[in-house]
Amino acid sequence: MSMRLEDLLCEIEYEIVNGKKEREISCVVYNSNDIVEGCLFVCVKGAKFDGHSAVPEAISKKAAAVVVSDTVDVMGSDITVVKVKDTRYAMAFIAAAVNNHPAKKLTTIGITGTKGKTTVTYMVKSILENAGHKVGLVGTIETIIGDEHIPSKNTTPDSYKLQEYFAKMVEAGCDTVVMEVSSQGLMLHRTQGFVFDIGIFTNLEPDHIGPNEHKDMADYMRCKGLLFKQCKVGIVNGDDEHVDTVTSGHTCELLTYGLKEGVSYRAYDMRLTRGEGSIGVDFRVAGNVNMEVEVNTPGIFSVYNALTAIAICDQFKADEKAVNKALRSVTVKGRIEIIPVSDKYTLMIDYAHNAMALNSLLKTLKEYNPHRLITVFGCGGNRDRNRRFEMGEVSGKLSDLTIITSDNPRDEEPLDIMEDIVTGVEKTTGNYIKIADRKEAIRYAITHGEPGDIIVLAGKGHEDYQEIKGVRYPMDERILIKEILEEEKQ
Repeated sequence: MSMRLEDLLCEIEYEIVNGKKEREISCVVYNSNDIVEGCLFVCVKGAKFDGHSAVPEAISKKAAAVVVSDTVDVMGSDITVVKVKDTRYAMAFIAAAVNNHPAKKLTTIGITGTKGKTTVTYMVKSILENAGHKVGLVGTIETIIGDEHIPSKNTTPDSYKLQEYFAKMVEAGCDTVVMEVSSQGLMLHRTQGFVFDIGIFTNLEPDHIGPNEHKDMADYMRCKGLLFKQCKVGIVNGDDEHVDTVTSGHTCELLTYGLKEGVSYRAYDMRLTRGEGSIGVDFRVAGNVNMEVEVNTPGIFSVYNALTAIAICDQFKADEKAVNKALRSVTVKGRIEIIPVSDKYTLMIDYAHNAMALNSLLKTLKEYNPHRLITVFGCGGNRDRNRRFEMGEVSGKLSDLTIITSDNPRDEEPLDIMEDIVTGVEKTTGNYIKIADRKEAIRYAITHGEPGDIIVLAGKGHEDYQEIKGVRYPMDERILIKEILEEEKQ
């Protein structure tokens, strides 16, 4: 497929500093390994490699043009050099042009925030599909295009891959896409090249701050806020203490949701529910819509997630019955995922893999007054040891029994990691046992479950592998549970 260079550059500011603008382009690439004759090579600066250093290679392989932000030496070559302020930003617009601007053919929904993004995307997809839409999804777990499920490497893929996904969604007949928008994705311009129809802010807590991420909380908030300068309608959590900072300088219409008076969508009259092997929450909604809602996942954060989804789907005028049907049945892999094992106790899988997330989850579950709260978890190797102490202490304080096991030990010894967790638990009066083999740890929890217990398998969530010494071995907790139940019948 041949493209004209000037058509690919039509939405960005640039300067031609070598060669001519009138060039035919065979393809667009941003990985130096993909450079071929006639291509446009976008020189992206990464954490480990700067694409500008590959300009001599682009010349030798007869690339037609390069996009740069730094000065490069092309002496004696007729290669076209397009200079821009930021090559990542430019690449997003070039990617949209290459794929014939697919976002213009979709209703685009972008969700940002520290927690809740994954759950809300699946809720919205379920509701809108119940209302007759065909919805694509891009997120932490996977990208969904029709019947195709593509495992994710990043919460928000790079702009070129994202535009390719959008194009495939259009081809598959999707009319809508709902996606998670990470702060990293916003900072690195992965979602530039189009304007979201709806942008969402769920909440903000200290996270992703450190080397190669955000330098401080202020930068984290600033990046989250970029979404509200790139969407038509913003829907934000009016209860979050950071909402005014995040939406400062917004260019969109703003709607709010929460539990307080005065928001556009307000939840009230919340009631915790518990059935045989299940827990959930019911509530009412007032404001722009008035309805009763039942959700099959527990706690206040489930109310916020559902309320967010309701506010989004109200922009589509989704039928109340479609909304309720979807919210009662939607499940998200590894996000408070209840596994039907017994009518006597509740077993769930959750991705809580740091102290903040585990504390929030366990406090929520304590509100259901379980006979016992049992937590099964380990911690990853080659990561900050403080996380192990902190998670151990949280589980020791809130759980009636902590079953310490292995997660992704990577290059460390599982027993060493487990001893670090023990250090945290022993700061409390909580009971614990150690079972290094994760399957056997889960077996112990299942076979020792008592009526009224809530058992949480924390940390792995949607992951279907265990990483040991650089090798990823298949390990899906759902499969382990099934195997255990079958083995215990024998």
